[in-house]
Amino acid sequence: MAFPALREDIDLHPGARMADGQPTWTLHDPARNRFYRIDWQTFAILSHWHLDDPVSVCRAVSAESTLRPDPEDVEHVAMFLSENELLQPAQGDSARRMAARLRLLRGSWARRLLHNYLFFRIPLVNPDAFLDRLARWAEPLYSKGFAQATAAALVAGLFLVYREWTQFSTSLVDTMSWRGLAAYGAALALVKVVHEFGHAVTAKRFGCRVPTMGVAFLVLWPVAYTDTNEVWKLADHRRRLAVASAGVAIETIIAIWATLAWTLLPDGTLKSVAFVLATLTWVTTVTINASPFLRFDGYFVLSDWLDMPNLHSRAFAMARWDLRERLFALALPPPEYFPRRQAAALILFAWVTWLYRLVVFVGIAVLVYHFFIKLAGIFLFGIEVGWFIAMPVLNEVQAWRKLWPLIRKGSAARKALLIIACVSILLVPLPTRLSVSGQLKVAESFTVFAPMGAQVADLPWREGSSVSQGARLIDLASPDLTLRWQLANIRLERLRQQASTAGVDSAQQQNMGPLNESVLAAEAELASVETEVGRYRPVAPFTGTLRDLDPELRVGTWVHRQERLMTLVPIRGWQVEAYVDEDALRRIESGQYARFYPDGAEGPTVALTVASIDEDATRVLANGMLATVHGGSVLTREKDHQLVPERAVYRITLQAAEPPASFEGHSWRGRVVIHAGWEAPAAAFFGSVVSVLWRELSF
Repeated sequence: MAFPALREDIDLHPGARMADGQPTWTLHDPARNRFYRIDWQTFAILSHWHLDDPVSVCRAVSAESTLRPDPEDVEHVAMFLSENELLQPAQGDSARRMAARLRLLRGSWARRLLHNYLFFRIPLVNPDAFLDRLARWAEPLYSKGFAQATAAALVAGLFLVYREWTQFSTSLVDTMSWRGLAAYGAALALVKVVHEFGHAVTAKRFGCRVPTMGVAFLVLWPVAYTDTNEVWKLADHRRRLAVASAGVAIETIIAIWATLAWTLLPDGTLKSVAFVLATLTWVTTVTINASPFLRFDGYFVLSDWLDMPNLHSRAFAMARWDLRERLFALALPPPEYFPRRQAAALILFAWVTWLYRLVVFVGIAVLVYHFFIKLAGIFLFGIEVGWFIAMPVLNEVQAWRKLWPLIRKGSAARKALLIIACVSILLVPLPTRLSVSGQLKVAESFTVFAPMGAQVADLPWREGSSVSQGARLIDLASPDLTLRWQLANIRLERLRQQASTAGVDSAQQQNMGPLNESVLAAEAELASVETEVGRYRPVAPFTGTLRDLDPELRVGTWVHRQERLMTLVPIRGWQVEAYVDEDALRRIESGQYARFYPDGAEGPTVALTVASIDEDATRVLANGMLATVHGGSVLTREKDHQLVPERAVYRITLQAAEPPASFEGHSWRGRVVIHAGWEAPAAAFFGSVVSVLWRELSF
């Protein structure tokens, strides 16, 4: 059967040699501006593609070289050409097959929407003709003399900034304003445009075409991009390295000369512009562009320096193979053969890259959550975590599933699965229980005291009686107070009669004013006496239960001044006060179930609900019963005769569902067990490790 012919527009360029000395070639698809690196054997097979038969191709390659391909190798090359559309379409249903392939590549509408949210490009200009002229104008920037001048500017600028460091650091603080941030935003846009022109001009100097420049959106964040794919046709990897590092180089040059300019310019607008350019370019170059863990300039520089295309995918493939071998000892061949040290370096690089991306993508997910409306933020947060974090883990688990027949035969499988199960349990969120000291007490109570020596005139209630709001609790009688009340009533009645007759008696009309004042004074005196009488007849301020009623109290009994008679307790007014550390605060929220257990098992066990959580940490522990020095759980130290918590603690209030069965002592100290939120058992350990590292590194 004849092979489909190769497309006539495909270009082939000599490539760099591999580490073992094997030659390579670069296959260029001009229709899509894509490049493919092929090895010696693939090139030899393509050279005899016209033979149209796998066996004939293999014989011809073996006769002309030391290579010994087999028909299966030829089939793999054919599959590679077909999948990348490098063959001429066959007659007949080629249009239908190409349309089906296009639909497969595009995927579902949901996948296209997700891909466009994560990354998409908008080409803006075709700068190729303009770059021809710009490359000639920029030629002095590539000279040895300019490099020496820039090195001298770097030394001079750093020395002068060191001498004026106070002013430099003060200027940095002054730019932290809306106007300063706007200046940084404008400078960032300008620097990134110059950055992309650095790539484009350098590629143009080496004879590469630059078809497009535009804006790419990474998780809706705009970044400039330049299509420099043609650099892959350069056989010398040092030239590709120069193109990849040109953006970082031009930003570094801007930073160096802007730093020197800031030290030399007088105060004014130009000095401020130089400061913004200097600080911004240093930061973006080091923290963003130079990072090899994302597909920015640092990645392509490292890839070209090592002369290793597709560095990330190849490193990840090695890391996955190494993980499976360490866990299951499958004795499978590695995806590629590297020297031992190089293989170890690639595996380490893959793990560091994964951890770096984990931190970056979780940070982006948090920003997306906070800067979008909550519902959209939660949805986009799930997409970020699912696509960048959960999906790689799921893909690896699926690979293990396919390898399961081989895995279960190995002796290391059981140990590996046991380790994975243990680690999974530590990392899987589980419901937690939080135990702290707390004090059960009534939220409010009303205690009745005898105001003065008095006699019980009426006692309508007994211990444990339910009393409605407004009902009289007890009636006390005081002979002296009764006499004062009677005299005040008699005096007021007499003065009112005198005032009423003074209006018809002409002789008494002149005393109308003093009489009215006397009436008002008598009314005020009577009101004062009646208020005091009310203290002898207290009423219930709320509905509750009567407690602590003296069993010897009877009608006719005399009581002493300030003698405690009874206490009214609200039916649902019981609560627990407790304090929790800030580490546990994130697992507690209003409405969670809890239970109170008294110390020494003497007292009521009460079901609780978290009612409120203080927003600010407690500076002074008002309830000394909960301090460790008195048997509680809050670690404190004494300062100025006050108990100060050693760690940040927050006060929480828990409401009792039902009142306790007994009331002895009015309050109990005990343990509060809160059914807190879900958390992985290892979360506290990892949080503690990160906290210690953060503190020790002095961030």
